Amino acid sequence: MADLTPTHISWQPSVNAANHHTNRYANTELTVRRGQAFNITLYFNRPRQNGESLGFVTEIGPSPSESHRTRAAFNLSEGGGSGWSAAQGPSDSGSMNFTITSPANAVIGRYNLSLRVTSGNKIFSRYLGQFVLLFNPWCPGDDVYMSNENERQEYVLNENGIIFVGNARYIEARGWYYGQFQDLLNICLTMLDLSLYYRQDPAMDVSRRGDPKYVGRVISSMINGNDNDNGVLLGKWQGSFHSHENPSRWDGSVVILKKWRQDNYRPVQYGQCWVFAGVMCTVLRCLGIPTRLVSNFNSAHDVDRNLSIDKYYDSSGRSLNISKDSTWDYHVWNESWFIRPDLGRSYSGWQVLDATPQEQSRGIFQCGPASVLAIKEGDVDLDYDTLFVYSEVNADCNRWIVYNDGTKKRVYCDTEIIGRSISTKAVGSNGRVDVTANYKYPEGSSEERRVYKKALAKILGTSVTEGHTDSPGPSETMRNPGIAGKFKLAEPPVFGKDINLILVLSNLSSDRKSVRVDMSASTILYTRRAVAEILKAATSVELGPKQGKHIRVKIPYTHYGRYLTTDKRIQVTALCEVMRTHGLKLLVEKTIILEDTNIIIKIPRRVVVNKAVSLEISYANPLPEPVSRCVLLVTLMNQQVKINLARLAPRERSKIYFEFTPRRAGPLQLQVDFSCDKFSHVKGFVTIAVAPA
Repeated sequence: MADLTPTHISWQPSVNAANHHTNRYANTELTVRRGQAFNITLYFNRPRQNGESLGFVTEIGPSPSESHRTRAAFNLSEGGGSGWSAAQGPSDSGSMNFTITSPANAVIGRYNLSLRVTSGNKIFSRYLGQFVLLFNPWCPGDDVYMSNENERQEYVLNENGIIFVGNARYIEARGWYYGQFQDLLNICLTMLDLSLYYRQDPAMDVSRRGDPKYVGRVISSMINGNDNDNGVLLGKWQGSFHSHENPSRWDGSVVILKKWRQDNYRPVQYGQCWVFAGVMCTVLRCLGIPTRLVSNFNSAHDVDRNLSIDKYYDSSGRSLNISKDSTWDYHVWNESWFIRPDLGRSYSGWQVLDATPQEQSRGIFQCGPASVLAIKEGDVDLDYDTLFVYSEVNADCNRWIVYNDGTKKRVYCDTEIIGRSISTKAVGSNGRVDVTANYKYPEGSSEERRVYKKALAKILGTSVTEGHTDSPGPSETMRNPGIAGKFKLAEPPVFGKDINLILVLSNLSSDRKSVRVDMSASTILYTRRAVAEILKAATSVELGPKQGKHIRVKIPYTHYGRYLTTDKRIQVTALCEVMRTHGLKLLVEKTIILEDTNIIIKIPRRVVVNKAVSLEISYANPLPEPVSRCVLLVTLMNQQVKINLARLAPRERSKIYFEFTPRRAGPLQLQVDFSCDKFSHVKGFVTIAVAPA
């Protein structure tokens, strides 16, 4: 009699994909989630005889072994030590139905599945094919289990995102298309195989892929290309982008990941923080780890790790780029949801992962996972990179004047400015949720200072008193040299128009004061690095007792227009020296984000799947001069249309009509990007609710 041999396999793709929430993946092979049963049907060359027993073998990686948990052999209705099991369901003479269940902590990735037939003393195997196993947020036994279905829909299945940018006082929303189901799964699995971890020890690396904290850390190292590891993106924050892509051009992850693959896994040029975070969110959601983007406003980079950000100015108030420390208007990273048995259950939940290459961690440009709770409690000695992220949200900020003879004088200490309005997208809507309280206690509270001292003590290995020299408390003269000042905008700052500011100075004492004011303005990047100085002025003002005065400042468009970057930021400083007071100075600073003329997208009241719809898109030239080479990029689910437009006269607004047919019901994000010869990448987006037919 011929050996019992399978002639055909049905992976039952529709049923399995629906049960495992994988029906939107574009790849054709079976894709299921761990800790949950899936079904297959095998057709044989003949009926099974008495004495013939069946089992299965799963293998993954280059050197599968039971000891590494990358190989499992299990018979029907026998739950072996591997955690894998199989059972036979109702069958007929020509076929058999089987249910296979993986353990909730199984290694994720692409498996080989074989059938093992035992007949007497004879054992032989038949290769059946491959399937992909992912993390399972629906499985209570999985480390990434998330109990709330609305959150699973948002953080695992939603392909549309919102990134919050701007600054703490002017937060803007930017659309981003994650597209984790758009034929990216093979790219994401290849990414793991290209990592330095895999190159160092392939078998060990694959065996650790059941651990989301390990996978998250590896992916954070692979989204950037700074380690000569075939990473996805190179970062660039200044200078010309020449023939490569300005980071502001990107609207989603899919085109970046596909370009990376098409270029034989050479890093795509270029990215900045929100691009790194957007791409990493795509990869982690694709692999099944619940992930979201988080924007931290006034985000610190504490290079010398003393929880103090030092910023220097010359005696006229001009910012000096001499400190390695920096504060960015905003920085975007990821949070992923999983438990932390290595730290203790209390540190489970949201974990920070950051792919932006700021510093090496254990020799590689990677960051996290750092428990958000550990950050809040100042447990900066816990894995991974908790100190680095703690500094980003809670360092103190010190400002220094550097005199011509090289001496430095600290004129201000702010314990509250870093880590403001920490934001993420709301579940189920495009709203903004403030999650600052997840990262720290209220600024100015005794709890926040207690945690700060605790963190500093862990760094220094000693107890810290209030007078510790590395992190001085604010003195009265630093905060209040007898005068107060602030910049106010006379009207909203609009790109293309002159900027009118008022410096409001107030005498807080009953004595007359003579004040010398040195003012400076520069165009800057969102990292607050200066691009070009556009204003320098000095004046003096006499302030009577308790008197306030206004000093008007005008920055014409002709001064700033050609020096702006796509960040459209200007920083204005005023160094106010009270005369005859031994050099007491007040530093007043303001970052201005120029408002773009809005792109307006009008959609019909009802949009239905498989029915053509026409949108009205209007765009404008806000400048007092004509613009040419106008281009509109319209992006829908990674399908981009480039529309060349006529030149626009000064201050002219125009519009086009754009027609498309939605092919799937549900939320659909449409993004618009407008560029011309004088400015580029003015963004607009709208989320369209597509109704079923």
